[in-house]
Amino acid sequence: MSITYRTLQVGDVEIFYREAGPADGPVIILLHGFPTASHMFRDLMPVLGHGYRVIAPDLPGFGNTTAPPRGQFEYTFDNLAATIDAFLEALQLDRYVLYIFDYGAPIGLRIASKHPGRVAAIVSQNGNAYLEGFGNAWSMWQAYWREPTAAHREACRASLCPDTVRNWQYFDGSDRARVSPDGYTLDIAYMARSGRMEIQLDLILDYRSNVALYPVFQAYLRQHRPPLLAVWGRKDAHFVPAGALAFRTDVPDAEIHFVDAGHFALETCAAEIGALILDFLGRVLEQRRR
Repeated sequence: MSITYRTLQVGDVEIFYREAGPADGPVIILLHGFPTASHMFRDLMPVLGHGYRVIAPDLPGFGNTTAPPRGQFEYTFDNLAATIDAFLEALQLDRYVLYIFDYGAPIGLRIASKHPGRVAAIVSQNGNAYLEGFGNAWSMWQAYWREPTAAHREACRASLCPDTVRNWQYFDGSDRARVSPDGYTLDIAYMARSGRMEIQLDLILDYRSNVALYPVFQAYLRQHRPPLLAVWGRKDAHFVPAGALAFRTDVPDAEIHFVDAGHFALETCAAEIGALILDFLGRVLEQRRR
């Protein structure tokens, strides 16, 4: 299974994206999170790409997507979602499965709430939409949301340093002997690029806008009941298992699975997660076609 690497100009943003699978296959959009980019799907795309057209963009401010600097481009979740929505429009995609992870969850759920008829199903891998999903690891960020002072912003900078990315994001909750250095080494290198840390600090502050929209996301789920698979690293200290279980509040028949991993579950469980997704989509998309 080969993966192609492309770019697409969307307004002032040149979006880098990976694509695999048949051009006429059902579409899966993979939305990454913090502090990574589409390379987090390097092991999953070959699993899904045999029967599906799989597309994984880098968000503005992440990876290899080229976007204007702060002051010329507004780094908020509303704007990131609008840019990805425009990217999907430019690709002329009117039906797709959304795979949402971490930051990708509020971005994907904004798009789903705007275009409910386009969403064939949702796969949430440690992608939160409920207050119950927050672990204790959020205290520093939440302090910044409550009081956006220079001191609190500076305190959040520790979230972006190499040791934190390795140990807090990748190793925590997972068998570190099975975690390839490829992912976190790239993340650390991207974070070191000029202006990237300030962009990430802007997004950390704006994450509070996602929490404010949780009732909107939940109303979308409750009203439209998209087929939903929540597959969760059970040892995630950031988005805890209660966040996966909470999806059943609004989608009672949501399928929920836990894997033996932390936040970046794909690093050690890509084959297991891929098999769960293929089984789930094989059933629910066939049911929708009948």
